[in-house]
Amino acid sequence: MKFTDGFWLMREGVRASYATEIRDLHVGEGQFTAHASVKHVTARGDTLNSPLITVECFSPAEGIIGVRTTHHAGKVNHGPDFAFPGLDPAAAGARTRQDGAVTELTSGPLTLRMDGDGPWGLTFLDADGRRLTGADTKGTAFATTPDGAHHMIAQLALDVGENVYGLGERFTPYVKNGQTVDIWQADGGTSSELAYKNIPFYLSSRGYGVFVNHPGKVSFEVGSESVGQVQFSVEDQTLEYYIVAGPTPKEVLARYTALTGRPALPPAWSFGLWLTTSFCTSYDEETVTSFVDGMAERDIPLSVFHFDCFWMREYQWSDFLWDPDVFPDPEGMLARLKERGLRISMWINPYIAQKSALFAEGAELGYLVRRANGDIWQWDLWQPGMALVDFTNPAAREWYNSKLRVLLDQGVDCFKTDFGERIPTDVVWHDGSDPERMHNYYAQIYNRTVFELLEKERGAGEAVLFARSATAGGQQFPVHWGGDCFASFTAMAESLRGGLSLSLSGFGFWSHDIGGFEGTPDPAVFKRWLAFGLMSSHSRLHGNVSYRVPWAFGEEAVDVARKFTLLKHRLMPYLYGAAVTAHRTGVPMMRPMLLEFPGDPTTRMLDRQYMLGPDLLVAPVFTEDGQVEYYVPEGTWTVLLTGETVTGPVWRHETHGFDSLPILVRPGAVLPWGADDQRPDGDWLDGLTLRIFGGASTDVAGDGTTVTVPDLAGGSAASFLVVRDGEALTVTSEGTDRSYRVVAETTGVTAEGTGTVTL
Repeated sequence: MKFTDGFWLMREGVRASYATEIRDLHVGEGQFTAHASVKHVTARGDTLNSPLITVECFSPAEGIIGVRTTHHAGKVNHGPDFAFPGLDPAAAGARTRQDGAVTELTSGPLTLRMDGDGPWGLTFLDADGRRLTGADTKGTAFATTPDGAHHMIAQLALDVGENVYGLGERFTPYVKNGQTVDIWQADGGTSSELAYKNIPFYLSSRGYGVFVNHPGKVSFEVGSESVGQVQFSVEDQTLEYYIVAGPTPKEVLARYTALTGRPALPPAWSFGLWLTTSFCTSYDEETVTSFVDGMAERDIPLSVFHFDCFWMREYQWSDFLWDPDVFPDPEGMLARLKERGLRISMWINPYIAQKSALFAEGAELGYLVRRANGDIWQWDLWQPGMALVDFTNPAAREWYNSKLRVLLDQGVDCFKTDFGERIPTDVVWHDGSDPERMHNYYAQIYNRTVFELLEKERGAGEAVLFARSATAGGQQFPVHWGGDCFASFTAMAESLRGGLSLSLSGFGFWSHDIGGFEGTPDPAVFKRWLAFGLMSSHSRLHGNVSYRVPWAFGEEAVDVARKFTLLKHRLMPYLYGAAVTAHRTGVPMMRPMLLEFPGDPTTRMLDRQYMLGPDLLVAPVFTEDGQVEYYVPEGTWTVLLTGETVTGPVWRHETHGFDSLPILVRPGAVLPWGADDQRPDGDWLDGLTLRIFGGASTDVAGDGTTVTVPDLAGGSAASFLVVRDGEALTVTSEGTDRSYRVVAETTGVTAEGTGTVTL
């Protein structure tokens, strides 16, 4: 929200008060509290009729420093509040130090400095004493607006050339400088400034992150009100934010996700190709079987089949009952599909239509959200007379899950948890939560409810969602997909921007609708999107009014779908290793280029390419004629599909057929390559090949490089130590006595054996 009218004036009716000087300071072990006046005090009379701002500084975890600013402390917080699995002030090791008027708080490599002799300010320093950012003379404030609302405000300085990223899955420009961003869930598609996944966290190119600990609406002005500041504000009496240390972007994400929750590890089968019925299409078992048969006849391996909304009867979403006129034998149908090796996904949402039998049941039990006068909250958008499940009620959560448990017993494996964004604020929640704070947070308890059911019923490591809405901490319940995009090249590019922004907001896994959702894609769009989608974390064919089976777009689309599905399966030992890394460290599978190359200034603006795991550079083609422009960082890279080498740093201008896109292997990479191209969850050690890629500047050397091939539970199936001595390569296995193959991609020399293999 903007409060000023240019540099000199306030907007009409706005009154602002800024922390000006310290009037009192209490320093404790690992924390301190300052009371700041909002004007200079020259005489005792100046202390009257004037507010103080209380500023508490502390460390919730190692390498993270929190600042809590409060005007009136008497406001009751009805919740909800973000949960922090990694909250551990005792382990933060925070310490305070005073030197004259200077007070410092240090946690890990991060220090907060406050100088009592100078103008009001908070300065954040890295381990070398370099200023990262700071809240300067107008950086700590509150303001009232003409409507009587009270806002707490913070400003953190932007340095010259500093870029800001993240703030959730945003489809606007990738670099957020110059933008106004409201953290407020909305069902707005991918072609607007609205977002399904709003995360009050941003990452700076200078090697730190900022998390605003407020689940309600947070307004960010990223150099868009005061151009040298990131301003954020909340309509509240208290504002709390955390500075997260790096110094690398990966370390920022590691600390942030350690605090807010690391993503669960999705099951390996979920990384295969998903096919859906699409949304508004007509389908029954015969249709579904024809799709599955069609994929098999065309040698396109399929891992998951998804039933979208109309598996239930019209006007009755959700009652979680199969439409008996269309699916008279759902148990038999699911059994027949599962006999073919398929997993089953079902569409659900948290809304209960009035025509659903669950409406009366939920109303009687008190499980539906109500207005202050006791009426059930209802409207006619989406479903006529629909109500909303009150997930703040533990009994309502169990009731909801009891309906899903029936589907799991029928053979369903996972759920697409759609919606959860249009949450009203004129309601009363069972647990007394503040409706404004609950608007964004609803997505968290909705997805957590379903995810925990899957973990309970299917076991840890087997739970996976296809979720659309999320807030901070939502990364714990993967996978998330990008929502409703148009079937166009423009929407394909905006989808990628959203995914990259979400990755820099702590989310390890992300997907999108191959071909776009709205409308029917031109065959060129569909074929280009196929290659992009199958070189993503998760891959799903889905649309709105038309089917997304590849043969509907021509035989070449069939060939493209087959080629990249088989390729993804061969890459699974590598890809699942990257998934395990995301699960353990919070570093995402699909990585913006700056995550891997933070020291290369060119990578800081790149939003049409990414690293898939640490070693694969992927540049989707967004044109019909195959023209693509992408950047290659330093070193000699190898084109995965052709074996050609490219030496960077360089910009490449290329033309690709529909069966191709730039996929480059990083210099010095050791790529574990599976032999089984028919499924994503096979035995990766059976016929394993280690493909060793050269590159003078980054070849494996010294103590060597260790490559781990994971097992299906995310543990280590085997590890391989690769050591180079001149032109000789020695590979030693540990944890397996099975034979494996080694290929030196630069020379073409190969060898096979067990234990130690030498080239």
